[in-house]
Amino acid sequence: MSPVSTAIETIQRLELAAFFDRETAAIVADPAWPEHHAALLTELEAGTLRAALPRPGGGWETQAWVKTAILAGFRAGRVCEQPGLAGPAFDKDSYPARRLRLEEGIRLVPGGSAIRRGAHLAAGVVVMPPAYVNVGAFVDEGTMVDSHVLVGSCAQIGKRVHLSAGVQIGGVLEPAGARPVIVEDEAFVGGLCGLFEGVVVRRRAVIGAGVLLTSRSPIFDLVRGTELRGEVPENAVVVPGSRPAGGAFAVAHGLQVAAAVIVKYRDDRTDAATALESALREAA
Repeated sequence: MSPVSTAIETIQRLELAAFFDRETAAIVADPAWPEHHAALLTELEAGTLRAALPRPGGGWETQAWVKTAILAGFRAGRVCEQPGLAGPAFDKDSYPARRLRLEEGIRLVPGGSAIRRGAHLAAGVVVMPPAYVNVGAFVDEGTMVDSHVLVGSCAQIGKRVHLSAGVQIGGVLEPAGARPVIVEDEAFVGGLCGLFEGVVVRRRAVIGAGVLLTSRSPIFDLVRGTELRGEVPENAVVVPGSRPAGGAFAVAHGLQVAAAVIVKYRDDRTDAATALESALREAA
C-alpha cells in the first residue's frame, strides 16, 4: 500500500472516530449515520478497526468509540426478516449475517453456524458447526472455533488459538470503556470453558476443560504462590480446583467452592495437549 493510500485511510478512520465519539442519541439522529455505519462494518470485518488494541508493552487498550458505534447500530436498527438456510430469522437490519467469500480463506463448515456482520475472521480460521461469532469480534489467523462455541461481541482472539467444543467467550459491549474478553496467540481453551467480563488469557496459556473465569475470579498459582484476578499469565496451565467455603455452616458440612488453579507452566518444548495432560496427572 502506498504512503498516500495509507494516509487517506488514516484520515477516514479519524473521521469515523469523530462521528461516533458522541452521545448515542446524537449519532442515531444524524442523517449521515447509515453511511458511517456501513463504513464501520467494513472496517471491522477487514480487521482495520478493533474494539481493543494490543499495546507495544504487552497490555491492551480498549477503543471505547468503536463499542459506542456498535451500540448505536443496535439502537438505530429495526427488526426485519432475514433469510437463512433453516428458514427466516428476525433481527436488527443493522447487523445481518455476514456472507463470506471463498477468497477470504475462511473454512466455514456446513451445519448451522452464523457470523454476524462486523466480525473479523482472518485467513485460515476454521468454524465448526454450530458456532456463532458476534459483531465486533476479532478472530486472528489459524484459529479453530469448534462446535457449540460462542465468540461474543468485541472479543479479541489471537493467532492459532484453539477454542474447544462448547467454549463460551462472553461479549462485553457495555460500558463502552470496559475491556472485552481477550485470548492471546496460541492459547488453548478446553471444552466447556467460560471466559467472561473482560478476562485476559495471555499467550500460550492452557485452560483445562470446565474452567470458568470472570474478571473477579480468583486464580491460585501453585507454582509461584500468588493469587491473581482477571488475567491468566503467559504459558500458565490452569485446571479446575476448589477451596474451602467460609463460615461455620460450610465448615461443618465440608463445603467447597470452585477455584481456578495454575498447576504448571508450559515450556517451549511442550505443546498444549501435552502440557494439559501432564498437569492433570500431577494434580490428581
